[in-house]
Amino acid sequence: MLVRPLSKLGLQPSSKLKNQQSSVEMETFLTDICKGRTLLTLILCIWVPMEVMAQARNATVSSKRPSSLNFGALFTFNSAIGRSAKPAILAAIDEVNSDSSVLKGTKLKIIFHDTNCSGFLGTVEALQLIENDVVVAIGPQSSGISHVISHVVNELRVPLLSFGATDPSLSALQYPYFVRTTQSDYFQMYAIADMVEYFGWREVIAIFVDDDYGRNGISVLGDALAKKRSKIAYKAAFSPGAPLSDINDLLVGVNLLESRVYIVHVNPDSGLSIFSVAKDLGMMTSGYVWIATDWLPTHLDSLVPPDPDKMNLLQGVVAVRHHTPDTDLKKSFASKWNKLKHEGSPGFNSYALYAYDSVWLAARALDVFLNDGGTVSFSNDPKLKDTNTSALHLSSLRIFDEGQHYLQTILKMNFTGVSGQLQFDLDKNLIHPAYDILNIGGTGFRKIGYWSNSTSLSTTEPEILYEKSLNTSGSTPHLYSVIWPGETITTPRGWVFPNNGKPLRIAVPDRVSYKEFVSKDKSPPGVRGYCIDVFEAAINLLPYAVPRTYVLYGGGKRNPQYNDLVSQVALNNFDAAVGDVTITTNRTRMVDFTQPYMESGLVVVVPVKQVKTDTWAFLKPFTYQMWLVTGAFFLLVGAVVWILEHRINHEFRGPPRQQLMTIFWFSFSTMFFSHRENTVSTLGRLVLIIWLFVVLIINSSYTASLTSILTVQQLASRIEGIDSLISSNDPIGIQDGTFARKFLVDELNIAEARLVTLKTMEDYGKALQNGPKRGGVVAIVDELPYIELFMTSTKCAFRIVGQEFTKSGWGFAFQRDSPLAVDLSTAILQLSENGDLQKIRNKWLGSSECSMQPNEHDANRLSLTSFWGLFLICGIACAIALAVFFCRILCQYRRFSPEAIERDVEEIEPAPRSSRRSLRVTSFKDLMDFVDKKEEEIKHMLRRKSSDNKQEASPSTDGKSHSPS
Repeated sequence: MLVRPLSKLGLQPSSKLKNQQSSVEMETFLTDICKGRTLLTLILCIWVPMEVMAQARNATVSSKRPSSLNFGALFTFNSAIGRSAKPAILAAIDEVNSDSSVLKGTKLKIIFHDTNCSGFLGTVEALQLIENDVVVAIGPQSSGISHVISHVVNELRVPLLSFGATDPSLSALQYPYFVRTTQSDYFQMYAIADMVEYFGWREVIAIFVDDDYGRNGISVLGDALAKKRSKIAYKAAFSPGAPLSDINDLLVGVNLLESRVYIVHVNPDSGLSIFSVAKDLGMMTSGYVWIATDWLPTHLDSLVPPDPDKMNLLQGVVAVRHHTPDTDLKKSFASKWNKLKHEGSPGFNSYALYAYDSVWLAARALDVFLNDGGTVSFSNDPKLKDTNTSALHLSSLRIFDEGQHYLQTILKMNFTGVSGQLQFDLDKNLIHPAYDILNIGGTGFRKIGYWSNSTSLSTTEPEILYEKSLNTSGSTPHLYSVIWPGETITTPRGWVFPNNGKPLRIAVPDRVSYKEFVSKDKSPPGVRGYCIDVFEAAINLLPYAVPRTYVLYGGGKRNPQYNDLVSQVALNNFDAAVGDVTITTNRTRMVDFTQPYMESGLVVVVPVKQVKTDTWAFLKPFTYQMWLVTGAFFLLVGAVVWILEHRINHEFRGPPRQQLMTIFWFSFSTMFFSHRENTVSTLGRLVLIIWLFVVLIINSSYTASLTSILTVQQLASRIEGIDSLISSNDPIGIQDGTFARKFLVDELNIAEARLVTLKTMEDYGKALQNGPKRGGVVAIVDELPYIELFMTSTKCAFRIVGQEFTKSGWGFAFQRDSPLAVDLSTAILQLSENGDLQKIRNKWLGSSECSMQPNEHDANRLSLTSFWGLFLICGIACAIALAVFFCRILCQYRRFSPEAIERDVEEIEPAPRSSRRSLRVTSFKDLMDFVDKKEEEIKHMLRRKSSDNKQEASPSTDGKSHSPS
């Protein structure tokens, strides 16, 4: 820049310059030199700070990528989980440090601390671990220690990745820095609940270790079973590290209970002692069900080869294991396990996979965290500032400044590890939870199916269903067959009667009426009756013995309240209630009923009276309208037949008086088919045939109706059913102790003051016979079985009116979720199918000989409505016959009538009006005369007239031919 002005000016030696350069050019030269120096100074000022800033930035970057970082590992080394987890963690650290694509330039250091299966030591070791400024802690495996350590990491903002703590309560918002890299027991317990439902069990016994892991897991199991309408019948808890004597006492106690389905949720290192004691007590035989959570496969997977003695303890046990897909990564991990195990177990379990993936999850998240500008720095906790005098040195615990940022990065990670896909949902649980269902037998176990959160029980691997995107929400759960304890493939019933010497206490109502159903008996078992025989027959069909004792319920002076009886069963004062107990909606809310063994329903019964025949009983079959129309048709048909036969049948001719008698005689004699006059015309025979058919129907109906009227009983009450009973204000009788009172008052809104309680069958008859005017009742409302027996015993002096207005049945009541109710329902159906139920009924109740629905007098009377079709047909036939007959008459009359001659005369000489009227009168009289003539005479006159016409026509023709031209 300094050269250009000099060359441009062509600089000369100084002596020549002084002579040739003017003062103006010298000033320009000096100005250019000043500008160049200023520009150079500006460039230097800008460049130097930029270099300094670049060096500072490089220094900052190098500080964000430290050369090494500390990872912590906290678990029990000498445990089934720890022996598999430690080699896996070391292998993961080595692979991360050797992988140039992850944490480039930063080496990971792992710091191990042993919790020694102690909550206290685990807490101390955790505090010592965090003193080393770890960015993440792997572990612990214990749920109890996780609860304590979670409070520490929350304060110091250090993420805690646990591969073994499965307590569902650790997912609470209370522990934001706790991240579970394995499956929560929440899903495992729902898998077990689905299995319980699949095999049809209703009650289970939970055997668990009494710590956070055991208690919280079993609590979730109780909730899951409740959704399947099952329950935990008993919770058998024992302390961690309990001696065999305590476990023996525990199992002896549960063996006395009813349920035989045991859910075992204990620690992997001490759980086998449960089965060892159970085998000594004979609880690993046929009829028992043992379901173990994932602790058992965790222990067995670590045994290579399997221990025959241990496997012999577990024959027939069903277990649940974390499902990990058989990917290439998992197979590669399994192939190099022998090189990885170091001082670990001979085999690896699922927790080794989760521990291995936990290290990779922390490393990958740390790499993303640093790439996003995160820094690893620690600062003192102000809350621990004043504890320097403490021997615990709590002031050495420092806060991870950007721990929250690192935590969020971990929760957003999504990659595939050796255990499957690692991705978290909103509740910080791994997505797609799944379990293998195993059945232990021989020296190993076999998969009988899978369970996943979205597909439930299935024999297809969950990842296959996920890939196919199948909607399996409505699919039917399915598992392969199971070999249960005792080497049987028959699914155990899951319960037995308690082996505690206490038989079932069965309440039986102590009735004072209708003792055919149930009553007290002096001989064993102390009760008798129809209901007792049905119950005993059903019990005898069960494949197991049912010890039982009957207890009478009630004072014996009146029928007990059946609602109170059912309530006593619900309150566990009785195990069951056997008797004439009606199944109602309110009662089913308290207890479980068996299949109904007798149909029932409320009906209305009223008195009846015998109808005495009177002098005019023969008129009652028809209504008066029917009598009038029938008589009219007799006369009508007689008149029609007379008209049709009068001209051609000499039997219908004679003097007017004789012909009138003929019409009457012929009409009514057809009622008995005894008419002696023969019909010869086609139309007459057609009308007569149709009429005789009508007469046949009328005679048959009359005979049947008269017979019924002469033998029928009539109601002595105006009540025709429940509707008319409700509308009346008369008193109503009900049986003492039944649900009829509550139903009539609550459902039908009948005033309670109208209800009269009747205790015995004799009270029934007396109240109905007296009626409301003499202090009785107008009707009785009771259940059908009682009424049938009542009517039979009173020789059908009373009848049911209307239809049953409720539909129910009698059943045996048991406590809620009692398995005996289900088995007895099956037995009752079997009794019904083989006919034994009807035989028992015939033995105690006999057969009902009374008609259930009476035939009233008015119902037996036949009205015109029933026969108007027949009368219509007969009337149409008569009308058609008469129309045809008169058409023929008119045609003949036109040929014979003298009016044709008269019309010819009128054309020549018109006659006066009076003469025309006389001619018309004469013509009508001639027509009647013409009709009255015989057919033969008419035909003869027509032939003669025809011949006369021919003769008259012949001369006229001749005269015309001879006339003059």
